[in-house]
Amino acid sequence: MSEVEELLKAYEKFVRLPWKYDLSGAEKVWFVVYDPPQERRIRFRLPEFETVTKKAGHKWISLDLTDAFATWMAGHRYSKEYFKSPEDLEPALDDFTDTVVKKIVDLLSSPEADKDTVVAITGLASLFGLTRASTVLEKVTTVIRGRLLVFFPGRHEGSLYRLLDARDGWNYLAIPIKAE
Repeated sequence: MSEVEELLKAYEKFVRLPWKYDLSGAEKVWFVVYDPPQERRIRFRLPEFETVTKKAGHKWISLDLTDAFATWMAGHRYSKEYFKSPEDLEPALDDFTDTVVKKIVDLLSSPEADKDTVVAITGLASLFGLTRASTVLEKVTTVIRGRLLVFFPGRHEGSLYRLLDARDGWNYLAIPIKAE
């Protein structure tokens, strides 16, 4: 069985379990952890994760962050200047982080994302080097009503998560879903 099939099977077990609704936001986060080279395979099979979620009696909403930076940059009033001098971009990246957080919070707060909804986030790797995934996720946990499913290309050891196998990781309360 492939890593993606094992992840799908592991996810199916999690999503079928009875949900507790009195958890903190951080405890409502699930990370589907996989080797970064599996990214395209995961994305190709994303509809199967949705199907499994719906068969378990829950709703599914997804958000792809892959083009978040490009969209933000295209709309930024100083984008041309940043292209000429990329080193000047760093101070503006806090604004980018806030934009990503708002995008996720708006979705989590929408009427469609109720306590029985899985909100799936893909494209997390596209934030690497621009903002910290830990910062983004910590800022959105207070508005999670159902479950936040984060597709996480990286590693998980103990409670330490490493996006794209980066050296620095962070401790997080999310529940890891890994291939068996």
